[in-house]
Amino acid sequence: MSGLDDSEIEKISKGVSSHTYKKGEVIFQQGERASKLYIVCDGKLKIFKNLAEGKEQILYILSEGDFIGAFNLLKADRFDFSAVALETTQISTLDKSAFDQVMISNPEITLKIFEKAYERIMKAESLVERLSSSTPDAKVISLLIDLISDFGKPAKGGGVMLELTINREEMGSYAGIARETMSRKLQLFHEMGLIKLVGAKKILIYDVAKLKAMV
Repeated sequence: MSGLDDSEIEKISKGVSSHTYKKGEVIFQQGERASKLYIVCDGKLKIFKNLAEGKEQILYILSEGDFIGAFNLLKADRFDFSAVALETTQISTLDKSAFDQVMISNPEITLKIFEKAYERIMKAESLVERLSSSTPDAKVISLLIDLISDFGKPAKGGGVMLELTINREEMGSYAGIARETMSRKLQLFHEMGLIKLVGAKKILIYDVAKLKAMV
């Protein structure tokens, strides 16, 4: 399921304010009181937790049409994660009173919010499975498969091209391994003919089914 479509965004346009964030800018921080629904109109965000040992664990990548903060608003609690722009990103926000009215007046949007919540539960389970994988190879392969939905585009001649806005360190954070290990494993898979590294931010996956069979 994708996020909100244009017609749904139009329905909640009243009461919405917009802001453009540059790459690396913080949208909200872990521990901050939730007071708005955040909708990605253009660009990408990373949602992550700061762990006790000072490391960063990426939870999700959000793209155009995705939203975050709905359940935090419903519970009127604090965010237990942070959001940072991965590229120039336009965000629209909806305050709680307007959000409550949208939930009451537009059952199809309410349903979309619950569907998105289910999707994120599935992603969280995938993350737990990846982090508990016994080998770095399995962690990297699982990550590459998950990144297809966020960054993948059909490649000429077949396969999927990942056009990334996250670096190797962030990929390592997402997979639960060190940056050096991530770089080493990607190079290994490149040499094995499973993927092709195209510069620093593009990865061609030749055969997705073959990659999935290795997990």
